[in-house]
Amino acid sequence: MKITERTYNKKEVIVFRSTKAKYGGLSNMAGGYSLRVNDIIIPSAEALYQACRYPLFPSVQQEIIEQNSPMTAKMISRKYLKYTRQDWEEVKYSVMYWVLKVKLSQNFNEFSKVLKETNGKPIVELSNKDKDWAAIEVDKNTLVGKNALGRLLMQLREEYVINNKPIECVQPIDMFGFLLYGSEIDTVCNPNMEFEKDYLFDLDYA
Repeated sequence: MKITERTYNKKEVIVFRSTKAKYGGLSNMAGGYSLRVNDIIIPSAEALYQACRYPLFPSVQQEIIEQNSPMTAKMISRKYLKYTRQDWEEVKYSVMYWVLKVKLSQNFNEFSKVLKETNGKPIVELSNKDKDWAAIEVDKNTLVGKNALGRLLMQLREEYVINNKPIECVQPIDMFGFLLYGSEIDTVCNPNMEFEKDYLFDLDYA
């Protein structure tokens, strides 16, 4: 997955940054979106993404996942960057999209609501210096960056949210060493899917 730099007009896009702002749920740092993978409860999308950096180091993964704060999980990860899987730069966008699909699958009502509120507009994560996952402000109207997270969120919105298509199961990525705590990551299914379907059906006919 290759993502190139783009330029955005700030007035024409949905910008998110703070988890406490209107679109804060789009951030991997947002609380309230716990995940379950291989029967392991993971507090946030950020913790799961960071843990995937270190497939050969279960103790590092555990230290990251045990953090209730997404930012703390990220900071813990930074201590071990020298152990990052060698192909991380080639696979990180695919890993992030997988994480986002797991987040949507297991938090469909809440997460899809935030995505729907973007009303089909381009989504851009704003940062002071990160031009990879986000974009930076070069003047009061212009944002520049790869905006990888925003673009993956738009892809997620297009594939699953616009058509109100809950994800029942998320398949593991087909790549070497996709491990959690020393075991291959299994297909991740939403244990509450039947409830979710009934809820959506009721909304349609309310």
